[in-house]
Amino acid sequence: MLAIAKAKGKYIRVSPFKIRLLADQIRGKDFGSARQMLQFSPKLTAKYILKVLDSAAANAEKVQKVSRDQLIVSDALVDEGPTLKRVRFRAMGRVNRIRKRTSHITIGLSKKGES
Repeated sequence: MLAIAKAKGKYIRVSPFKIRLLADQIRGKDFGSARQMLQFSPKLTAKYILKVLDSAAANAEKVQKVSRDQLIVSDALVDEGPTLKRVRFRAMGRVNRIRKRTSHITIGLSKKGES
């Protein structure tokens, strides 16, 4: 499906693996049920996807003049962003590396009935 509106959330300080669990659940759903699923999800990462989803819906309303009732989630992609590398000092002069991962979320919305 061709997305009529897109929104991106970049450099989100959560591992892509954790966000992909929810992104896979909302892909293909209509806007209302996807938003409701994220709003009542027990996962803490749902707030990041919800923010990007609302932004994509606002873009569809503003630019394409489409109401939220006619939208479905056509694309929900989570890519890996740059990793922040930190160190943790250990016993006997050793060092462990800590990798703080970031994510880029892309959500595309399209009209119902279009292919």
